[in-house]
Amino acid sequence: MQIELAQVAIVDGALAINLATVLEKISQRCIGTQLMVFPETVFSGFPDADNVAVLAQAVSGEMIAQVCAAARQYEIAVALGFAEVSDDQFFNASVLIDAAGEIVLHHRKVHLWSADTGIFSPGDCFTTAQWNGRQIGLLICFDIEFPESARALASLGAELIIVSDGLMHPHGVVHQRALTARSMENQVFSILVNRCETDAAGESFAGGSMVINPYGDIVLQANNGASTLTAQLDFSAVHESRKEYCYLDQRQVKLAMEEVDIGNQHTQAQRIKKS
Repeated sequence: MQIELAQVAIVDGALAINLATVLEKISQRCIGTQLMVFPETVFSGFPDADNVAVLAQAVSGEMIAQVCAAARQYEIAVALGFAEVSDDQFFNASVLIDAAGEIVLHHRKVHLWSADTGIFSPGDCFTTAQWNGRQIGLLICFDIEFPESARALASLGAELIIVSDGLMHPHGVVHQRALTARSMENQVFSILVNRCETDAAGESFAGGSMVINPYGDIVLQANNGASTLTAQLDFSAVHESRKEYCYLDQRQVKLAMEEVDIGNQHTQAQRIKKS
């Protein structure tokens, strides 16, 4: 499977500019690419309490619809993060859109970073879906610093975890360490795409988008500038990594989760059991 990592600079608050960047990247996809991945909150950058109501988009709204149309036109799947509004609540969300322009997976960030608190509500599900013959899961940024997030996806059969990220300097190494561990301990592929460059407030984003194999090896990594990288994923590596031992089969402690029916026959979900 050929994938592309679209590590882009985001102009905070500039919806039209950022959407144009996403659509341009999709139109410029490499021949043979089946999936293109973008960073966290790619349309808006990080909103604050004063502007989130203006910047957040409905999953059924016009901006997502334009990306769906581009995915369909260029016959490519797209994963991206965005600020979502739903029933007067705001979520830090991501979607996986297939090459037919259909949303096959929708995740809301469960673990909110301190800057998210008071702006976004937390999600309460980890979900996977079948896409292109593979079981896929989505996570967002801080989610990956909690082993339970990736383990929940792996327990639902995930072979690939896609992470939309928005990590700043000097913390870039944190997600490199975290995601190599998540990939190794669940024996899955992981893709992380971060934003890059410096925003208007002077915050410098770490870039470093990466692909990690089921052994926890980084097989491709970007620098901290705007770039588009291409990688090939051979999913036989998932099976090979589990032949001698499989962490999922040998675990002795199970997560306190419950199965959830979210009304989509293609999607499986587990909800956190609140204590």
